[in-house]
Amino acid sequence: MVSDQIKETEQLEDIREIVEKIGSTRADLIPVLQEITNKFGYISQLAIKELSDLMSLPTKEILSVATFYRMLSTQPRGEHIIQFCESAPCHVVGGREVFSALQDALGLEPGQTSADNKWTLLTTSCLGVCGIGPVILVDTDMYGNVTSDQVKNILSRYD
Repeated sequence: MVSDQIKETEQLEDIREIVEKIGSTRADLIPVLQEITNKFGYISQLAIKELSDLMSLPTKEILSVATFYRMLSTQPRGEHIIQFCESAPCHVVGGREVFSALQDALGLEPGQTSADNKWTLLTTSCLGVCGIGPVILVDTDMYGNVTSDQVKNILSRYD
């Protein structure tokens, strides 16, 4: 219990520092939320309430922004975020097989995080690089022209 209170206090201090560094206007909200996501892996209810106080914005507005953008999350995510492009161009060049290999290797459905919090698997409608599909984005590392045989090798780079 005391440990949880210490963690909350530390998180609140970190959030205040982020707002001081970036700013507290409505225009600063997305960069602040991105920094909180980078620091904690997601945007907690505690963070939303604190931002509401610090930025003089309604919690409903903050939650709306936090749930609108794919790069932000209000749920804990894994250490590594895998985004798989499920657009038609990726699909027709073998995307279905690559996605199946990803699911088999991770044991996850889209939107799930592994029990060890190492992986979160997401799908996206487009990563903007249709010419090199199928495409997988692991954190900020992009892999193009991926085949199902390459999936385990790609994932092993993050061990």
